Amino acid sequence: MDKNSKAYQITQKMLEHDAFSRWLGVELLDIGPGFCRLQMSIRKEMLNGFYIAHGGITFSLADSAFAFASNSRGQHAVSVHASIKHTTALKAGDVIVATAEEDHKNHKLGVYTVKVRNQDEELVASFNGTVYRKSKEWEV
Repeated sequence: MDKNSKAYQITQKMLEHDAFSRWLGVELLDIGPGFCRLQMSIRKEMLNGFYIAHGGITFSLADSAFAFASNSRGQHAVSVHASIKHTTALKAGDVIVATAEEDHKNHKLGVYTVKVRNQDEELVASFNGTVYRKSKEWEV
């Protein structure tokens, strides 16, 4: 990860104002144009009544990776659609990694896939999202 890159600087700026991602405990593992990899640990306060991670936690990590990847090229991008499929339950202590990759982009839209895996490299969720790419550029 090049800490002098535009993608890294944009992500750091976004994280400064993203209290929720900081509450999640996201750790930036890698960032590049159209790409992001984040990691976090599942904590007790993230569990639902079945003692497994609330689905919104996995969605939120994937959504953060999606946001950073879609903004990493320098153009402001905002989500217009997102969906997730959960395939494996998570428990307190699990460590998950979300990897967002750009599938398609043009001057107005971007389409991304995010795969979330646990510490055993098992797929726990698949996320798809679309962003609207604004004309405003990030200042870094």
